[in-house]
Amino acid sequence: MAKTIKEINDKIKRGEVVVMTAEEVIGLVEKKGFAAAAREVDVVTTGTFGPMCSSGALLNVGHTRPKIKLGGGVVTLNNVPAYTGFAAVDIYIGATAVPEDDPRNKVYPGEFKYGGGHVIEDLVSGKDVVLEGKAYGTDCYPRKHIKTYINIKDLNESVLINPRNCYQNYNCAVNCSETRTIYTYMGMLKPNLGNANYCSAGQLSPLLKDPYYKTIGIGTRIFLGGGIGYVYFQGTQHNPGVKRNVSGAPQVPAGTLALTGDLKQMNASWLRGISFQGYGASLIVGVGIPIPVLDEGILKHAAVKDEDLWTQVVDYSEDYPQGKASQLGEVNYKQLKSGKITVKGKEVPTSSLSSYAKAVEIAEELKKWIRDGKFLLTAPVQQLPGAESGYAVKPLRERPVREEE
Repeated sequence: MAKTIKEINDKIKRGEVVVMTAEEVIGLVEKKGFAAAAREVDVVTTGTFGPMCSSGALLNVGHTRPKIKLGGGVVTLNNVPAYTGFAAVDIYIGATAVPEDDPRNKVYPGEFKYGGGHVIEDLVSGKDVVLEGKAYGTDCYPRKHIKTYINIKDLNESVLINPRNCYQNYNCAVNCSETRTIYTYMGMLKPNLGNANYCSAGQLSPLLKDPYYKTIGIGTRIFLGGGIGYVYFQGTQHNPGVKRNVSGAPQVPAGTLALTGDLKQMNASWLRGISFQGYGASLIVGVGIPIPVLDEGILKHAAVKDEDLWTQVVDYSEDYPQGKASQLGEVNYKQLKSGKITVKGKEVPTSSLSSYAKAVEIAEELKKWIRDGKFLLTAPVQQLPGAESGYAVKPLRERPVREEE
């Protein structure tokens, strides 16, 4: 039994497509087996909703009268600095940017109440955002200062461009120090294994349901922030050649996706600014990816359950910040979602930075789009580097620079 994406798209257009979420298809496989389920189901939808720091928005704010060259100047949006190293009126606001006057961690732990992720949420919410720009002036762009409100509906282009999203598995974070509470991108971690935080939708997470990137690649159409987006490349730190279990799922952080889409299509239900105490600002991103069931093998991966998806428990007090290998053991997502795991003989309460309930909503919404004929599938124009490619993350090669006397 084999299908093509064209055949599935034809079924979508005729209103005959059979779509199930990655959660639903598990039950069907248990009832009917892989072969029968693969013949029946055409598409499996996935979803995830969690903080993704490597995100941001490229905005073209339009030319002023007289014209101004913001490129190479200084721009803030609601007092949050934006990157200006483009042309005259293109700017990029990163999710983790914070205002210059934010105390950061000078008063530890810092609160980071407002940053780039919050600016993006305000934009997609339709709120006015204060843009202030200072330029050096040229003959063709003589203006040197502007302070005005901008609104997403008035921008020429507003594009979400996220260099690294949808990590394929991630660590479960704990704190092995005896007395010190630590503040990380995995949240607040209590001393002496006081809690354990993880960040994945597990059996709904996109790259855990297509572990070898057979259907997800450059050009794949996706649900992004409530609108339609695309995979434009492998994400930064894409690391496919890692330890995997018998199902093919990686047991440590592995592949990543670079995503893009029209910010004007999106909404704040699926793009939320967030503050991590003691760490910084970020953006919660909602992503849903359809997996076409082209054959039984693809379905076998798409139907893997939480109890068969494993991750590493990592100490964030010493091992992670110092780049050391952690040897605290493995846990599966069924255990993590139960609310407690055992680490070094101690029962440790768990919590997730990723919302499984919202991931279910995303998978259901994408399923509805496909069933209603509003969303067609795309075949990747290029596959992502896989485990056999030798593609791997490299550490920074530090070469000390001698200061000139």
